[in-house]
Amino acid sequence: MSAQGSDGGVVYEVNLDLDADIADAYLVWLDEHIETMCALPGFSGASVFEVIEPTADAGRQRFSVHYSLDDQAALDAYLRDHAARMRADGESRFGGRFRASRRVLGIVG
Repeated sequence: MSAQGSDGGVVYEVNLDLDADIADAYLVWLDEHIETMCALPGFSGASVFEVIEPTADAGRQRFSVHYSLDDQAALDAYLRDHAARMRADGESRFGGRFRASRRVLGIVG
């Protein structure tokens, strides 16, 4: 099965692990970042979750952002045309104080 679910929808998941002492500032930045992301073609919304399990290491905090996209083509366009710039913004502001990993999920049913 491809990343695209049966209805074409795709969720782009970004998992964040960050120093707890930057969490407040990071979340302020993340709200702006999400607004910019959701203005891109093919993005239809986003949800931010605090990761409860597995628990974060001492002095760390975890979040997961789920971006809803129309289809795989919209994600491909984002990755090709915008991802490097969007990721660089977070790196320039918060440097090595966070880690991000990503997954692509296809909506089923």
